[in-house]
Amino acid sequence: MNYFIVKSEPFKYSWQQFLKDKQTFWDGVRNYQARNNLQAMKAGDLVLFYHSNEGKEVVGIAKVVKEHYQDPTTTDERWVVVDLAPVETLKKPITLETIKADSLLQNIALVRQGRLSVMPLAREEFDRIVQLANE
Repeated sequence: MNYFIVKSEPFKYSWQQFLKDKQTFWDGVRNYQARNNLQAMKAGDLVLFYHSNEGKEVVGIAKVVKEHYQDPTTTDERWVVVDLAPVETLKKPITLETIKADSLLQNIALVRQGRLSVMPLAREEFDRIVQLANE
């Protein structure tokens, strides 16, 4: 299993809207590195949902329910989407400030490459964020 973080500005697409929708395709990615991360996602992989700009916090866990396919919002074949479904809302949102302060999370892409919208995580990093949310 692989682990990832996806970022969304809450005013564009929030965790609350995702819960209402029950499933969505993750579109709008126009960065090659983020696209490659979408292409690496496999059905069943777990994904942390991060509110960017407003809040700057991990708020939930989703899972990949359909692997990459052509982004239906563009005719440009370079861009893909995956389908995600929510799994659970974190008991406590984990802020970027908390992540940056945690010695086990110093090297995650969210800290090193803050503008990237889709990022891989090591299992230990994913587990640590979930552990922080449950404390």
